[in-house]
Amino acid sequence: MKLIFLGTSAGKPTKERNVSALGLEFDQDSKWYLFDCGEGTQRQIIHSRLSFAKLSTIFITHLHGDHYYGLPGLLSTKKLDATLRPLTIYGPSGIREFVECTIDTSQKHLGYSLEIIEYMYGDEFVFDKFLLKVLPLVHSKESAAFYIKENDINNKLDEEKLRKIGLEPSPLYGELKMGSSVTFEGKKLDPKQFMLEATAGRTVIIAGDNSTPGILDNYLENLDLLVHECTFTQEVYDNLEKKFLHTTAKDLGIAAQKKHVKNLIANHINPRYTNSSPLTIEMVYDEIKSNYEGNLFIANDFDVYYLYRNGLSLMPNTGRYVTSK
Repeated sequence: MKLIFLGTSAGKPTKERNVSALGLEFDQDSKWYLFDCGEGTQRQIIHSRLSFAKLSTIFITHLHGDHYYGLPGLLSTKKLDATLRPLTIYGPSGIREFVECTIDTSQKHLGYSLEIIEYMYGDEFVFDKFLLKVLPLVHSKESAAFYIKENDINNKLDEEKLRKIGLEPSPLYGELKMGSSVTFEGKKLDPKQFMLEATAGRTVIIAGDNSTPGILDNYLENLDLLVHECTFTQEVYDNLEKKFLHTTAKDLGIAAQKKHVKNLIANHINPRYTNSSPLTIEMVYDEIKSNYEGNLFIANDFDVYYLYRNGLSLMPNTGRYVTSK
């Protein structure tokens, strides 16, 4: 499973970060999924290894501009590039009106099938590789987290056991994987006798804006990966004249630690935290880490992460452009 961060800033773009957008790819899949689509996302895609042609689905967490204002441009570019693969958008109530209004006003004829589905909290959607459930968050606008449960792998053969009876890799292996009995040296082989135990699918939460990470409660328990906003450090938040419903680094670390989250990626970083200001990214990292013992990253634009079954790995980032291993 691969995550490509296209935008990691909170509220507005900066010289270092664009606003919210995240690409997700699954093993041996011909398509990819986009989570949020802030202003300028189409340009971020161009500077990544992702392609418009393979984009199949967009999920919008909530209707604040830094999470969905990039939709009209992306939809138009998809047509201009003649990438006519059908596209589905999942979003909260109001997303249909926004998209249809911009298309009608600009008299844009997309030339491809566009389906818009307005979800409600608790909805579940089944895809080729995973199940997705919509969870409620706490924010000034209705905001959602997407809980993703990858399909279990239950068709792996015990090849060692097969070799012990003399059956080497052959087309018969494929028949057994599909659940069909085969005959070998005059004996009928039941596929159930030669299957390994199912490998549990990985679990991921990609969260929108949220002031209370603990609201995810049991969905966080032993979660393989949490992608969550971290807009402020606690001291900065405590000194704000006007409070915003966003998560602090301290609260995020405490919530992830309490539920034994295995891997944590923080994003949606407030523009005041930069590599050249008194408020640094390291301060965000250190505050989370002082409360959380798991594997922690602060996402930058164009970072690419691989979620393996035994952990999370950041692919070396060679600057603005992302290259494959």
